[in-house]
Amino acid sequence: MDEELRVLTERLRAESAAPGPTGSAAGTPGAPVEYDRLVATGDHDELAAVLTEPGHPLWARELAAFRLGVAGDRRAFESLVLLLNHRDPPRCASAAHALARLGDPRTARAAAALATNELRVAYALHPVRLLVELRAPEAVPALITTLRRRLRPHDPYRRVALACVEGLGTLGDDRAAPVLNDALAHPTLAEAAVRALARIPGQR
Repeated sequence: MDEELRVLTERLRAESAAPGPTGSAAGTPGAPVEYDRLVATGDHDELAAVLTEPGHPLWARELAAFRLGVAGDRRAFESLVLLLNHRDPPRCASAAHALARLGDPRTARAAAALATNELRVAYALHPVRLLVELRAPEAVPALITTLRRRLRPHDPYRRVALACVEGLGTLGDDRAAPVLNDALAHPTLAEAAVRALARIPGQR
């Protein structure tokens, strides 16, 4: 089993079995049975139905979307993008993993929109990392925009800023040099910025 799928299924197995507000598993009678069904099925239509039918809990939608995404079924796209911007980091991480394998041409544009949405910057870490993995044309401009905003005084989103610095170094695009040079003035980013600049041609 793929390591990312193993981690996901272990987390969602526990979530599906957790007592819900009514005292039943995840608040839904028969949740463990549904969990086993969604893990075992090879029917993509059955998984896709979980994303469109009312009444399915979040863990079931996540499991169905993940399995469809890694299989390249684009019916998972909208659900995975919503999960990519979720307040729960493990859900964001699993969505990013699936989106990177989905092969949908809309993915980079959606990730860039999430990474640069200042109202949701607290959840931008995984969209930033996904953009770097995709190496799409949208990646460098989005990371530059996001990082520039993080260089404001007393900005609290240092993990997002650091991901941008490291990602721009990985992408090695000379358009990033000015903002990376600005990042040198920030002690929490300076070391990573030095490494990133060293990976950009002409900046060594």
